[in-house]
Amino acid sequence: MVNRPSGRPVREGALTVAELVQQGRLAGVRMSGASGRDTEVRSVRIVDRTAALDTLEPHTAVVLTGRVAAAGWTVEMALRKAWEHAAACVVVTESAGRPGSVGALADRLGVPLLVIDEDALDAAVRIASAVARPDAGRTALVAQAARALADAGPHAGRVLSALHAILPSTAVALTGPTGDVLAGRRAALSAEGGALTVRVEVPDGDSGPLGALVARSGSRVAGWGETVRDVLRLAVAPLTAWCAVRRLDDERTGHRAESLLHRLLEAASEAPAGDGPGAGPGEDMRAEAAALGWPARGPLVAYALRPVAGRTGPDPGPALRAVWAAAGPGGPLVAYEGCWVAWQSVSPADGADPLDGAARRLTGALAALAAHAPVAGGVAGTAASLSALGPVLADACAAAGVAAAGDPGSVVRGDRMGAAQLLSAVPTELLRGPAEVVLAPLLAADRDGTLLRTLAVVLDAGAAPTAAAEVLGVHRNTVAARLDRIRALGFDSDDASQRLALHLACRVLLSGDGNGDGAREH
Repeated sequence: MVNRPSGRPVREGALTVAELVQQGRLAGVRMSGASGRDTEVRSVRIVDRTAALDTLEPHTAVVLTGRVAAAGWTVEMALRKAWEHAAACVVVTESAGRPGSVGALADRLGVPLLVIDEDALDAAVRIASAVARPDAGRTALVAQAARALADAGPHAGRVLSALHAILPSTAVALTGPTGDVLAGRRAALSAEGGALTVRVEVPDGDSGPLGALVARSGSRVAGWGETVRDVLRLAVAPLTAWCAVRRLDDERTGHRAESLLHRLLEAASEAPAGDGPGAGPGEDMRAEAAALGWPARGPLVAYALRPVAGRTGPDPGPALRAVWAAAGPGGPLVAYEGCWVAWQSVSPADGADPLDGAARRLTGALAALAAHAPVAGGVAGTAASLSALGPVLADACAAAGVAAAGDPGSVVRGDRMGAAQLLSAVPTELLRGPAEVVLAPLLAADRDGTLLRTLAVVLDAGAAPTAAAEVLGVHRNTVAARLDRIRALGFDSDDASQRLALHLACRVLLSGDGNGDGAREH
């Protein structure tokens, strides 16, 4: 290896046959003879007489002209002589007449046969120039790539098409942060061994990863990987610009959707009751909602997503909206009241409990979203129409707030939020002190926590001792005896004025010792 004055490493050595083809030095070239493609080309010999074939030198590109190129048997002779003298390759024009067996012979001998669309003497001059300055060919290919990528502009599809036109026999793909193919050919990600793989990271222009350009080539030519990497690096700038354009379009669409949702709900809330089906949002707003692809036919179920508590990072909105469009259960995501919300027309397949199906669909969608952002979700419903969507969205957001206090991927139904779930949305350190004050007499007498767990389970069971006994795994009389002790300490689970405070206090204190679920006793 040597270095240019700029410090960039350049591979020493002659041009190979494969590089001669890959770098576009020959017009319309087709090659047979795969096993000899990495042979170096150090000189050029124009052959117009068969006698000249006996004086070939190693590593020579043999360009056939005249009578030697006119017949199939003379081309075969040239291939055999090239093999005997270790020549690099044989070059012949497309117009030369020869049988199809010539290509098969090149494969057997391992001597590449290059069939070109241009004049043989012009090709000889091109080859001689490339052989004299082997690195100039690589530089010319990179320069050609720069021009083609500039013409492609900030468009992923056109950039990948340009790369495939520039890099022959090479599959290229643009992958997302999770490895999904955003553009290009999936063959670039093939796991088959023996192929050259080049990977270049692509930033999204906002200090985050857009993904990577991955190229896979069957070429084993020394230096080809470096050339591919140089070309891929040229594609980073237009792809980053493409990402910025997409992000701007996404933000514009997001702001438009957010504004429309607020206007729609405001119009619905201000509409007089009993105005009939035309009440609420006007025709223009309904048409705009339809243009955005919003479901409008009721009944509607609502979804809400919220980041999990304690997780910070860049705004996940763009990634969430993109993944939701592909994996979400319905409707585009819209920012609303600290959440991202969507809604969906109820399917007849959901039967009498549409929220059960909605919760299952949301759970599946959150699994797909997990790689992009740690979010939890809530579902609520149903709304008869867009005009009645406001309260349902509020319920879904409340359920998502409760779910966000738990693990990523958690889903809570708006109609099934119990005391324990509501408490999970409140930092327990804020309530632990008041809870200890409320239950101070019981805590002083309860050395092993049995009374506290019993009171919590009884309140969970609606003050039913029998149900509490089954949860605790003890006899009903045991629960009754414990309740007598608890009442003697001043706490009555049957007293409506005490029940809520006792229930909350028990749950707050039990949430810190791993027994907040009313586990069976051991």
